[in-house]
Amino acid sequence: MWTKLRQVLWQWRSLLIITPSVTGLIILLRFSGLLQFLEWATFDQYMRLRPQESRDDRIAIVGIDETDLHELIGQDYVPDQLLAQLLVKLQARKPRVIGLDIYRDLPVDPGHTDLAKVYQSYQNIIGIQQVTGAGVPPSPLLKVKGQIGANGLLIDPDAKVRRGFLSISDRQGKQIWSFGMMLALRYLQPEGIQPPEIDAPIYRLGKTTFPAFAANDGGYVGADARRYQILLNYRGPKQSFESVSMSDVLLNRLPPNWGRDRIILIGNVGEIFEDFVFSPFNSGFPLGLEHTPRVEIHANQISQILSSVLDQRPLIKTWAKPLECLWILFWSGLGATLIWQLRYTGGMSKVSLPKVFAPAIAAGGLVGFSYSAFLAGWWIPVIPPLLALAGSAIAVTAYFARMAGSIRKTFGRYLTDTVVANLLENPQGLKLGGERRNITILTSDIRGFTAISERLPAEEVIKIINLYLGYMADVITQYQGTIDEFMGDGILVLFGAPTHREDDATRAIACAVGMQLAMQAVNETMKQQGLPNLEMGIGINTGEVVVGNIGSEKRSKYGIVGDQVNLTYRIESYSIGGQILISESTFKAVETILKIDGQKQVQPKGVQQPITIYEISGIGGKYNLYLPQEEEIFLNLPEAISLQYTALDGKHLDGTIMQGKLSKLSLKGAEIYLIQDEISTVLTPLTNIKLNLQMPNTEVFSDDIYAKVLEQSTDNSFCIRFTNKPPEVEKQLSIIYQNLHKQL
Repeated sequence: MWTKLRQVLWQWRSLLIITPSVTGLIILLRFSGLLQFLEWATFDQYMRLRPQESRDDRIAIVGIDETDLHELIGQDYVPDQLLAQLLVKLQARKPRVIGLDIYRDLPVDPGHTDLAKVYQSYQNIIGIQQVTGAGVPPSPLLKVKGQIGANGLLIDPDAKVRRGFLSISDRQGKQIWSFGMMLALRYLQPEGIQPPEIDAPIYRLGKTTFPAFAANDGGYVGADARRYQILLNYRGPKQSFESVSMSDVLLNRLPPNWGRDRIILIGNVGEIFEDFVFSPFNSGFPLGLEHTPRVEIHANQISQILSSVLDQRPLIKTWAKPLECLWILFWSGLGATLIWQLRYTGGMSKVSLPKVFAPAIAAGGLVGFSYSAFLAGWWIPVIPPLLALAGSAIAVTAYFARMAGSIRKTFGRYLTDTVVANLLENPQGLKLGGERRNITILTSDIRGFTAISERLPAEEVIKIINLYLGYMADVITQYQGTIDEFMGDGILVLFGAPTHREDDATRAIACAVGMQLAMQAVNETMKQQGLPNLEMGIGINTGEVVVGNIGSEKRSKYGIVGDQVNLTYRIESYSIGGQILISESTFKAVETILKIDGQKQVQPKGVQQPITIYEISGIGGKYNLYLPQEEEIFLNLPEAISLQYTALDGKHLDGTIMQGKLSKLSLKGAEIYLIQDEISTVLTPLTNIKLNLQMPNTEVFSDDIYAKVLEQSTDNSFCIRFTNKPPEVEKQLSIIYQNLHKQL
């Protein structure tokens, strides 16, 4: 027995030395304060990642900003008269208590007498004073009545507020409630919950106990734990509470019952007041980029007290130091053990991927456990055990290196881009040049996007593009397409490069149908964000191109070159919103499972002979995807609308202005008949045009409307499909169409 025990101890001797050594080092770092800022950063990140909580409707904020000052008084300060009017207006709404988070120790005329009368008349107005630092005296009138609370916010060395006072001693040594605690106590009294003794060692409200903060709680080391402090359990980031402006109150712009039976906080929120602090939710660097009004921090503290007493919302609790030390020892031992199991003993060890990645999995488990505990109200140390896990693993690995003389270092590169993956697998893949290959090419483009871009700010345009491309990229990835390039609102997708598959053409068409179906989700999101509706056209072609690395030794890209690429763009240019057009070569590769809505002969620029293109509305087989069918109903206008139009050659106008009238209207298109003159003519199908309507009862022409000619109706008329309409024109035409539809 003793021999076996000695053998085990000898085999595990390094682990038994490394584990306590690393643990001791980490504990020393922990209580020296070197890890404090990292623990705070983790605390802040967990606070930001926590699911958003519902708004606490017991609290409302009346914010004062530059707009209020400009609208109400035209100066950069709030006189006592205006403050008195605000308090009277709020009292009329019957709140439980009003918290005045504005330092007002001296008169600010005019109106100081009015403000004094308000202070004397009401018992539910609580003022604030600054006790720490240089200090700011309270309002003398409210001080006499005992309606004053101390500014109970503590700023940590990294300039953030994570703690708050419940009580504190003023400059005369008298213990007073903090501003947040005072307001919470006033609110709780009608609930039958009486305040504790202010000098009690432990504060209890109802069934809730508020443990006092200690110097080394959580991630803190040697913090000033004087007075009665608690860790702040924020309800959410900035603007998590209902907030209205001072102007809204004074100008009666609020609902009649707003404010009843609530805590109303009055505070400065304008930049001019510089009344801001930083919270865990202010993650920007430098900190000056983001900050939170002080009144909102008070609102969070009040909400924390009320929610813990009335709703049993957890307070933030911490472990005792001995338990924390055992926690660090456990993770140090785990890290050493996981690596120790990879050692070679008596021949080749069986090394599996789970063993290799076990420390990383363990680290993920540590983070996951600590985050779950945080959701339940426990602040468990993360950085010390994480360092202990990593430190022990590194120490054992170093031990292996010393014993073996060398360690094989494996560098892995994890790439999701299929192009790069293919290049790495091919020894010749990084060389410039290419190879001929038969592939299927898909291009898409938003109809009328140029006109949309001209009407919107650049920030909105980028927002639209990113939203649209995000949805499309998901669909393309689903069908294993290779996104070769994003070109503004256009997308170039390859099927068959760099990896050839037998069903490239089939997947390309299924992808196109999926992209068009995804436009419904795109436009629902656009509508929610107040952005314009989008329509997309798609062209698909199959042919031989050269694929490979294009560029120079300093900079290159994987791309394609060839006439078939240009032909694909031409086919796409013939499409209207919601349409998919494919070439004859693609059609022949997939024709047995396609649903065809029509075909036409076209002769693209640069092509010697006319080609046939097909309109696709669905694909069967294993994909079984179909576009919804929409019947286009043209209704006769009782009075034709005069217009002028001109053809477009690419992006350029040909300069000939022709006259016509809008005789019929549909939901997405119209019919135009010509004014008989020497210039006006019926344009060929698929021609892009620009037109301007002369709306009824006006001689002014509308903004530019863009459309595509669909077909010739008679010798002197043709149908069009709108590709882009200005918002005002779209609204007017929609009203006309709806009225016509009602008359059917």
